[in-house]
Amino acid sequence: MSNFVGREYELGLLNSLTTKKSASLVVIKGRRRIGKSRLAEEFAKNYIFYSFSGLPPHEKTSDLSEREAFNKQLTRYFIKQVPESTDWFDMLWFLAEKSKKGRVVVLLDEISWMGSKDPDFLGKLKTVWDTCFKKNSQLILILCGSVSVWIQKNILSSTGFVGRISLQLTLRELPIDACNKFFNERSNQLSSYEKFKFLSICGGIPRYLEEWQSNISIDENINKMCFHESGILFNEFDQIFYDSISSEADIYRLIILAIVDQPLERQEIFIKLKRAPGGDLSEYLDHLVSAGFVTRDNTWHIKNKKISILSQYRLSDNYLRFYLNYIKPQAKVIRDKKYKVRSLSNLTGWSSIIGLQFENLVLSNREIVFNMLGISRDDVEIDGPFFQRATTKTKGCQIDYLIQTRTSVLYVCEVKFSRNELRLNVIDEMKEKLSKLSIPKGFSCMPVLIHVNGAQDSVFDRNYFFKIIDFSNLLRG
Repeated sequence: MSNFVGREYELGLLNSLTTKKSASLVVIKGRRRIGKSRLAEEFAKNYIFYSFSGLPPHEKTSDLSEREAFNKQLTRYFIKQVPESTDWFDMLWFLAEKSKKGRVVVLLDEISWMGSKDPDFLGKLKTVWDTCFKKNSQLILILCGSVSVWIQKNILSSTGFVGRISLQLTLRELPIDACNKFFNERSNQLSSYEKFKFLSICGGIPRYLEEWQSNISIDENINKMCFHESGILFNEFDQIFYDSISSEADIYRLIILAIVDQPLERQEIFIKLKRAPGGDLSEYLDHLVSAGFVTRDNTWHIKNKKISILSQYRLSDNYLRFYLNYIKPQAKVIRDKKYKVRSLSNLTGWSSIIGLQFENLVLSNREIVFNMLGISRDDVEIDGPFFQRATTKTKGCQIDYLIQTRTSVLYVCEVKFSRNELRLNVIDEMKEKLSKLSIPKGFSCMPVLIHVNGAQDSVFDRNYFFKIIDFSNLLRG
């Protein structure tokens, strides 16, 4: 097992359960490869640990095959003592009986795979929890899965589990300083630009980052992972949707394609897909948000701090955007072993794509931005990408990232990714945006520049920006 990186906050929450005087039921959800079961394993390393996983679904998977697989996993721990019956009641009661004493963690991984074929599975699990599992005050039962929609509907929103769940965690991507640790001994040898290229594809997904090989270059790593038919990221896309959302994957793909190049409002997505407003499409959008692939960014009214009904849907998963732009169009050539990328910079539209990817990385690391600006989290009233529609009184405006504090200060952040140092025109671009932004009376406005590869001395000499943040500092050894 590789060294465990990050997740200090989540481990702290799990460890806090050990001070309780009663058993704990925990739910962990998040997209495929995000490290849910790995987190459970790390937490349980000082416990008696029993780990079970559902079978990956395919057209012939049945409730019987899921039960038989669970029974065989019981045999791994208890050898000849396992009951012959594969009824969920019998197997769960047996497991509860074996877990009735001591510090025990039981992990039911990919719970939706395990139980979705049997409408009575969760009812049986609830009964065994109430009558057996929770009698061990030191026991922690973890339900884990990638199908966030199923977990939300059948467990978190189910009346059967109300009042029983001690902790629910949704795992997000690792922060950028934790991602840097995956480059291990090569960290000080690689430029920040090279690291950002890798992260622009992998994001903060631990399983992807683990594929990094220190004995080859960044571009060779990317070619091996993305542009070879056996590469983990070449084959990942279809599996993500099948495992993480549902078998109705086609409509989810269409939505992702609609927003792959820019964030869109819900109505704009309907128009682009030529679908009527509301109905199933709205539900599918919500599912993508719940699964962690898409983020819904609500704009707001600066003066009264109220959330607007207007929002945009942003593709916040870096891998999906890279796949749809560069891997999928070349899939046949890649399978024929005739495709190799010498440099990502040569890819069509790469400068625009990496700009969007960099914005995602910044927005996923907001706490770091707060620290760099010297802002306390408690002082932040509201933050996020901001936009205002053009009206007869106001101009249309889009801000990469806006932070509004309780003391009526607006930090207007321009997020720029460039291979070269930024020039003076970045100031003109910021001035143009601020001229359109409706700033209420009594508010202070602080322009902020967030970049990677530096800015020319002339940009600093103008002393225009309140703060110029070099995000690459987070990736320097």
